[in-house]
Amino acid sequence: MSTTLPRPTTRIASIDIFRGLTMMVMIFVNELAEVKGLPAWTYHMPGKVNAMTYVDMVFPIFLFIMGLSLPLAVQQRLKKNASAPALWLHIVLRSAALILIGLVLANADKAAPSLMPIRPSAWALLALFGAVLFWAVYPRTPRHPVLVHTLRYLGLAALLTMYAIFRRIGRDGQVQWIDPSYPEILGLIGFTYLAVCLLYVPTRRILWAPFAWFVALLVLNCISIAHWYGFTNHLPLYINPFGNGAMPCIAMAGVATSNLFLEPHHWSALGAKVTAALSFAALVLTAGYLLIPLGISKIRATPTWSLYCVGAGIFLFTLLYWICDVKGKTGWAFFVKSAGSNTLLTYLLPDFFEFFTGFFGIAYLSVHWNVGMPGVWKSVVFTLVMLALSSLLTRMKLRLHL
Repeated sequence: MSTTLPRPTTRIASIDIFRGLTMMVMIFVNELAEVKGLPAWTYHMPGKVNAMTYVDMVFPIFLFIMGLSLPLAVQQRLKKNASAPALWLHIVLRSAALILIGLVLANADKAAPSLMPIRPSAWALLALFGAVLFWAVYPRTPRHPVLVHTLRYLGLAALLTMYAIFRRIGRDGQVQWIDPSYPEILGLIGFTYLAVCLLYVPTRRILWAPFAWFVALLVLNCISIAHWYGFTNHLPLYINPFGNGAMPCIAMAGVATSNLFLEPHHWSALGAKVTAALSFAALVLTAGYLLIPLGISKIRATPTWSLYCVGAGIFLFTLLYWICDVKGKTGWAFFVKSAGSNTLLTYLLPDFFEFFTGFFGIAYLSVHWNVGMPGVWKSVVFTLVMLALSSLLTRMKLRLHL
């Protein structure tokens, strides 16, 4: 393995395929969560149990992939516009967009129908349609530029209007607005993206900086879980996007892994890169094993959970990098191509389906084939349909980009 690879200047096939595969599994496990009568390893582990399943690894692997792509995304952004203020504006707006969409998904089932002019399912559909119109990728040189601007502003107006009319009943029985306590997975990604950028962007020219930040975030996670201090644990994410350190730690590990493979350094041979990556994974997994006394839990976001997911992410990316970028074998992943490159739209498709069926009162799938193996096969078919729909919409040039 002495192959010397040039520094990439375009999209990395393995990252897109890794993201697409993870999105596929995420859709599957989300659908499978409603199926009863399956073994415990097919669900998320309860927060009080010191254990984890493959389901508990899906979201952190997605965070890891976000970290993998971050250095390339920053480089491409700076090539288009070398302005640091412009870069930070993009980071803040992208984080805000993910949080805004996440809060829609998190609050849809909390809406009080009697306090709103439209039903909760219609509210969610209009909010998501607004987001699609606003963040859709329109042609760079459209034939009808006025139409493009009109659609974009209509989308923004729809999203803001849905936020303005939202009402819910709080635990105290009082009428309240949007609940910001849990911004759903998209919002968590948005806060984590912001936290990692705050550390990575100012130090991006230092090759070893992501590894130092990774260790610092791991330490934060350890002392937080060990209750050596608890100040930041009680702060909401919109004040402290670092949380207990677990999520930015996972994403920063992705940044560090990206540096090993994609940044210029003295070990340019493939064998040296693989050796460095596998050594990093072994150290991470060893640290995870040693930190087991602090617990193993996704719900509690413990260090061992974080590190085991990071170790798995490094191994999987190394394998995919060798298959897809070194050997050039990417055709086998055709079924996740759109999910990997048009990820936000793919992520939202199951939610569109849920709110659409809810609006029309279609409950057939939710009450049939939801026990045992029939439920598993239903989840498989649902996942394949979502991937096929994603591919179709992508071919029709419908893309979302924040």
